[in-house]
Amino acid sequence: MPLATVSSSAVSSPPPLPQPNRFRARRPSLVVVCCKLGSVNAAESGGKDELTIGSPIIVVVAPPTLKTASSMPSLRVNSGLVKPGDVGRIVARKPKDVWAVRLAIGTYLIDGKHFKPLDVDE
Repeated sequence: MPLATVSSSAVSSPPPLPQPNRFRARRPSLVVVCCKLGSVNAAESGGKDELTIGSPIIVVVAPPTLKTASSMPSLRVNSGLVKPGDVGRIVARKPKDVWAVRLAIGTYLIDGKHFKPLDVDE
């Protein structure tokens, strides 16, 4: 039986050539947007522009779900906890017309379409 010999030799490949960075050659694009502040009637915006922290509000439509405004919020079905006619105060403003409202039963995140500012004259 003949013996087969296996020899191994280290073959190194040449280092890769540096590729030009095609992203570095591009100029950064710049977009400028100008916005104008237009006059908006209080009736068109729903009167929400006059809401500030501490403003009294009255619930007009009971929200279907309630989200607590705690550091670990919980979402629950409104089973008669918040009813139309409930009065509270604005505690904080959140994104997308959501407000933290302090009611008699606790502080909840309520969408702006469910309440209106309370007039002291009412």
